[in-house]
Amino acid sequence: MKKHLLVLAVLALIFSVSCENANKKENTDSDPLDVEKTDTELKLDIHTSQTSLDWKGTYVGTLPCADCEGIKTTIRLNEDLTYDAVMEYLGKEENSVGSKGYYKWSDDGLNIILSDDTETQYKVGENQLIQLDKSGNLVTGELADLYILKKQKMNSNKHIAFTDTKWKLVQLMGKEINDSEAFISFSTEESKVFGHAGCNTFSGKYAVENGSQISLDKVAVTMMACPDMTVEKQFMEVLNTTDNFSLQGNTMTLNKAKMAPLAVFEAVE
Repeated sequence: MKKHLLVLAVLALIFSVSCENANKKENTDSDPLDVEKTDTELKLDIHTSQTSLDWKGTYVGTLPCADCEGIKTTIRLNEDLTYDAVMEYLGKEENSVGSKGYYKWSDDGLNIILSDDTETQYKVGENQLIQLDKSGNLVTGELADLYILKKQKMNSNKHIAFTDTKWKLVQLMGKEINDSEAFISFSTEESKVFGHAGCNTFSGKYAVENGSQISLDKVAVTMMACPDMTVEKQFMEVLNTTDNFSLQGNTMTLNKAKMAPLAVFEAVE
């Protein structure tokens, strides 16, 4: 009987030691995972779009539109958490809508939320903003790339003057301009404006008031005919309607009131 009890005691001791070792192994196995998870969470908290990217600047793109040719969107994010936005509904009359306000960062530091009526959200990436859907998710499918706004390059090392600079036309009425000789220049000598409209050359007078208000006068153009006069016709219409300009880095725009830019130019060095 005593021998039987001794055997039971030994078995109980072995079982107890085995359970203790198993618990130690479980604790040992879980600790590194917890540490690794904690490290990962810390990294996510540290390395966010808000803290790691140069997100300040101007972003431009054409978003899809259900009842127009597209929504030319320009958003400028300022360091003080304010923004300026212009939406141009291409192919519509009275098509420009401007807005200003504030934006805030999401808790994870990856998205911004505008203070507009719909609290539009954008995912902030490397030199781009990606518009999210109403639920705050990325748009997928064939049109996904059309929801991306690209950051505009700025020449921060050199001040480009409005006058005595050759400004090459790169965008006209919301459309990109390629393979065109069109440009404009504002000379300080006799306040003369001159340039190339795409087919013909033009020249006239200009005057600037209050730093950014501009008026063009007595603009004359040569009368040569070209196969395609579309760009030239629109360019001359812009010169007849513009009333202000803006400078940002190596980019100059001609505008009408606070509407979207009528024409965008880049400095030719």
